[in-house]
Amino acid sequence: MRRALKTTLTLCLLLAAAASTASTAAAAPDWVVRGAGFGHGIGMSQYGAYGMAQEGWSHRRILRHYYRGTDIGQAPGRPVRVLLQASDPYVRFRGASRASGGLRLRARALHVVKPASGGRLALFRGRKRLRTYDGPFGVARRGRPMRLMGPAIQGVTDGRYRGRFIVHPGALGGVTVVNALPIDDYVQGVVAGEVPSSWDHEVLKAQSVTARTYALATRKTGDIFDQYPDTRSQMYIGVGGETAATNAAVEETSREVVTHDGEIAVTFYFSTSGGKTENIEYSFIGAEPKPWLKSVTDPFDRISPRHRWRMRFSNAVMGARLGSPGRLRRIKVLQRGESPRIVRARIFGSHGSRVVTGPEIRARLGLHDTWASFRKLRTGVARKR
Repeated sequence: MRRALKTTLTLCLLLAAAASTASTAAAAPDWVVRGAGFGHGIGMSQYGAYGMAQEGWSHRRILRHYYRGTDIGQAPGRPVRVLLQASDPYVRFRGASRASGGLRLRARALHVVKPASGGRLALFRGRKRLRTYDGPFGVARRGRPMRLMGPAIQGVTDGRYRGRFIVHPGALGGVTVVNALPIDDYVQGVVAGEVPSSWDHEVLKAQSVTARTYALATRKTGDIFDQYPDTRSQMYIGVGGETAATNAAVEETSREVVTHDGEIAVTFYFSTSGGKTENIEYSFIGAEPKPWLKSVTDPFDRISPRHRWRMRFSNAVMGARLGSPGRLRRIKVLQRGESPRIVRARIFGSHGSRVVTGPEIRARLGLHDTWASFRKLRTGVARKR
């Protein structure tokens, strides 16, 4: 009886060990993705620029390196309009001392704007209706920021902003708020949201010029606003993001913009190049080539934590995310850009194949960049793709 019990126990232990081994094998990654960089790879690498500043490069030399054949010009004086809240049920703000039509406001009071009949807007202080406007109206306080209560689109709650608030009827009902302010005031709220304020001063200056140029080159003309406050445009966090270092960088480069053939250039920028940037047409598939957005070497980018990276996937997960026709068998890169970033690749499955772009691969797999290579693990041997 004891022997039979011991034999049964031994068999159970062996079966459990086999099951554990099988489970571990099933969970083991079938693919290793090795890559470099973080972002779309076009224009200025922020970590690369940081490395250049540490090597003593000036902000203008940094900009000339990343944006080939460009010059530094002067920005026009028109304001920038940034969308902060869109079609909210109501809007609340503090700090305004006047409103359109000569209406005086109490700066310390909380004011509320609510939709009124006929597409109009009603301005309240407490329960008192101060005025009803037939369309958009502005509020401001000379030389002082105002506070927009509640969360803005970029996630800032009860944020402080320079310039004016322009209040519109919401496109989907409710109330919309746009922050209109001078370009340099806007850039002060952007720079610290895009790079650490502790970085070298010349890279903060390069970021200031790049952000100012990008904002003016990508204005949404014909709409009620020019820029989003988040990564759809640039991260704009208002006064709460300003620091002495970043404001000094903005002031020292006041109104400087990057130009090409006398026109304001679109100055794309991103985090990490991996050692080389990319032509715009190979990263934004189908984009028109731009002479200032060409691939350049980036010798000091290695200070970035994403200079090189690695990810692992099971075959099932990799196949499902890439839309493999049947069980994923292999990945063949068909075209790379001027850097090793993937432009197009073919996914081979047990039921056929399909072509995907590099940006599609990055989005589907959650990669940091399209600079990637694939290794499928087979019986301990890694095969590179």
